[in-house]
Amino acid sequence: MKHNNQNLSIIIPCLNEEDTIGICVSKAIKVLETENIPGEVIVADNGSTDRSVEIAKNNHTKVINVTKKGYGSAIKEGIKVSNGEFILFADADNSYDFNEVGRFYNL
Repeated sequence: MKHNNQNLSIIIPCLNEEDTIGICVSKAIKVLETENIPGEVIVADNGSTDRSVEIAKNNHTKVINVTKKGYGSAIKEGIKVSNGEFILFADADNSYDFNEVGRFYNL
């Protein structure tokens, strides 16, 4: 069991998503703040060669470098470094509505 003040870890696997990673991270951080959910946002980068990592870091997000290739590897490594009791993961391509995190969390 993980012990600290983080209750929800939002893990965002990422590979060359510079066009959307900033949007996703901003939405995830905002929903944690507006819904008063103690949590963290982790970007699990899987070897991006674009500006994805830079953009995520500029949005004050924890970024980890995942060397083992694959979507599953990125999620697993994100979970390993997470501090939340609950884990939510969503893609970095802005195809998921981060505004719905509160509904998930409050189930």
